[in-house]
Amino acid sequence: MPEIGFYHLTRSGPETALASLLGRTLAAGERALVICPDAARLASIDAALWVSQSPDWLPHGTSTTPHPEWQPIFLTENDINPNEATYLFRIAGAAADITPYKRVFDLFDGNDEFSLLAARERWRAAKTDGHALTYWRQTQSGWEKAG
Repeated sequence: MPEIGFYHLTRSGPETALASLLGRTLAAGERALVICPDAARLASIDAALWVSQSPDWLPHGTSTTPHPEWQPIFLTENDINPNEATYLFRIAGAAADITPYKRVFDLFDGNDEFSLLAARERWRAAKTDGHALTYWRQTQSGWEKAG
């Protein structure tokens, strides 16, 4: 059963916040799958990862990339895992089966009331299912683990 971390974005969107989290994922020797709620968000994240400054190299692919199985980070709108990722990054509550992953990162917009309420519901459901949960709040200096 995967550990689920909820990441409450208050200072930036996932395009910015993902870079450091994905950098740590690659440094740990893990593969990542990023599931986006729509094509526009996927395109925005794809562009942001190519120009990331910290870390400055986040190799990744999408459905248009040859050999998705070779990609250490794969971006998608669908519940697929062509790169056999062990870490799942769920953006804005994008639907996904979380059972095959070691860790799940649930990133949500804390400045949007609907997103906040939806994240709270996902938290309650995950807690009821018995997942180990952590909650992280974005601060001026980085991520702060709460409660």
